Amino acid sequence: MAYTAINKMRIVNRTLFGEDAGPAQPEAHYDTNDQGLKAMALRFLHSRCEGLGFDAETEAAEKESGEYKGTSLLPGQIPFNMQMDINRLCLERELEKFIDSGVAEDAYTIYYCYLEMFFGHYGKSKKMVELLSEFESNGSSLLMKHRDHYSHSVYVFALGLAIYESNAEYRAVFKKFYGFGTDEADQEADSAAARCFLEYWGLSSLFHDIGYPFELPFEQVLSYFEVEGRKRGKGSLFIAYHDIDAFTRLGDEAKAKFEELYGRSFDTTYELLAYDITQKLGETYGFTEEYMRKKLYDKPLAPDSFGYFMDHAWFSAARLYRELENSLGAENLNRMHVDALSAIQLHNNLFKFDISFYKDKERHKEPLRMEIHPLAYMLMLCDELQCWDRTAYGRNSRKELHPMAAEFDFSNNAVHAVYYYDKEEQEKIDAFKAEYRRWEDNGERGDAPRLKAYSDMAEKEQSFVSDIRKIVDTSAVPLTVVPNTKAADRKSKHTYLSASNFLHLYDFAVALNARYSYQGSEKEAASRELEKEFEALSLEYQLSNINQAKSFSKYLDALGCLYTDKPVDLEMITAFTEDQVKVFAPLEHERWIREHISMGWTSSDLYEAAPLPEEMLSRYGNEKAARKALREQLRMHKLAMDGNPSEAEIFSHYAALPYEEKTKDFEPFNSMLKLIKKFDGLRIYKLD
Repeated sequence: MAYTAINKMRIVNRTLFGEDAGPAQPEAHYDTNDQGLKAMALRFLHSRCEGLGFDAETEAAEKESGEYKGTSLLPGQIPFNMQMDINRLCLERELEKFIDSGVAEDAYTIYYCYLEMFFGHYGKSKKMVELLSEFESNGSSLLMKHRDHYSHSVYVFALGLAIYESNAEYRAVFKKFYGFGTDEADQEADSAAARCFLEYWGLSSLFHDIGYPFELPFEQVLSYFEVEGRKRGKGSLFIAYHDIDAFTRLGDEAKAKFEELYGRSFDTTYELLAYDITQKLGETYGFTEEYMRKKLYDKPLAPDSFGYFMDHAWFSAARLYRELENSLGAENLNRMHVDALSAIQLHNNLFKFDISFYKDKERHKEPLRMEIHPLAYMLMLCDELQCWDRTAYGRNSRKELHPMAAEFDFSNNAVHAVYYYDKEEQEKIDAFKAEYRRWEDNGERGDAPRLKAYSDMAEKEQSFVSDIRKIVDTSAVPLTVVPNTKAADRKSKHTYLSASNFLHLYDFAVALNARYSYQGSEKEAASRELEKEFEALSLEYQLSNINQAKSFSKYLDALGCLYTDKPVDLEMITAFTEDQVKVFAPLEHERWIREHISMGWTSSDLYEAAPLPEEMLSRYGNEKAARKALREQLRMHKLAMDGNPSEAEIFSHYAALPYEEKTKDFEPFNSMLKLIKKFDGLRIYKLD
């Protein structure tokens, strides 16, 4: 039983109503025989992470008091552990959407779920998440080489879940390293290890590139000179970062916590990470803590000593530490948080060029074994594998040939990857192959022809795979890579004319949620009050608003409109007409129906029609509140649909709704327009 707390609620309802009323057990959205990326990642979340977020003390308190502590639409409507089950289901469904689309807006909701589930509050950390995407989309076009790191990080996250799910040896190593029982027949220990992996792998993978806003200005300066073909090196103008202690200094509480954990004192994050990295890797790779501390101290100060490169990993680890301290509190940090930070610190240049020297034939040392640092191992492996479907921003990157898609087979504890290139680029590929054959026929003199990244996979040297094998030991995760071509499928990207950013997406969702509460009094609404109301919702209802906000670009396309935060010479829409609402309301109904089916809601009015048990009336104080809570406990709605209805069936269902139901959003949507104009800066324009 994948969602045990939901099933407990089902048993309670069966006792109350004498029938199997619900809620329904959420269905697995993958083929159990499928060994691909989506199936493995979803199976991990669906089947291996039972009990995620559960609190036995809260459950006992609920049983004693007769009052639920969980939030659905309102606080106290469902058991706390049931809310935790629904949160995990939210993450499972959002990851499914992201793997299907790969778009940044769907990556955003993965970050949102993770922060709500493990940090407790997205709002505190939203700048950390949003700024990376904003920097990349707005500043990276000034660089010679740069590709997306936002969706990339979520793909890396999914890859790690799939490898953990499919590779028994990695699971055993992770469990042993972190003190879990290694017997997979022990369901409780196996689930506990999986929950632990999800939390700290999520921390390592989702935030491993958040330091790029520090690297991008460095690269922009160098790119100015590289335009003329100059190579970076002595004589290059470069920037460096000073006063780093202001960024890395540990507070008194943190110092005390880490002294408790490690038995010694640290003044800065780089001293802490130098210690952790040396403890794990120092003996194997022959370096001292003093060597590592000096390397980490110099990273932001002296990029000229690192080949004139700024290591974003240094800033990612430092920035994420600050976020952990602010969100969780220094007193709640543990060794695994530090392990995630050191994994991030290692993943880019540090391990490759300062520890293993993987490109130096004379000094090259062994690749990283998973038992030395399981999180760093997984991060380096998945970071290298994830090279498909990445938006190219840099001037040269936009001209290069990169894989647009990939298919994985994780069977037999191995990784078999097929990377697909756009069939429309076949002419480039054929030209490369012909040039490569001529190079071979001429005795392989000079440098081999290159077609980045196709040549790395297609040439006989297979440098893509061989480089990975130099970085991480793949003996326990055998790796094969095959390049191929196919026609591009751009429909899955759901690209529309409306352009926004993630700050808008969050604020848009907040305004959507407030459209009923502030109808007619938008001028009096305060942004912090709107946010508080939004934050009081459960993750499921927050995501429903966010996903509605994401769908608005589709709705405006249907109206011949778009939204943007830039001034354009088009007619501005300040209010929707009733005819316009009639166009997009059926589309929103379809989204709502499919969302509820996906989240396990069923169609029924039992919560309105059934006699209410006395205990429910007593718990909620009045019949109206009790029936609202019962709807959430049964997870059924009279306007929902069952099964897998077609678009036509959903539109017919909408057409049959009462007039007042179809028109209830007319004025509230216009209220929402006023709110986003006031707080968000978005404007809606008509195209003709």
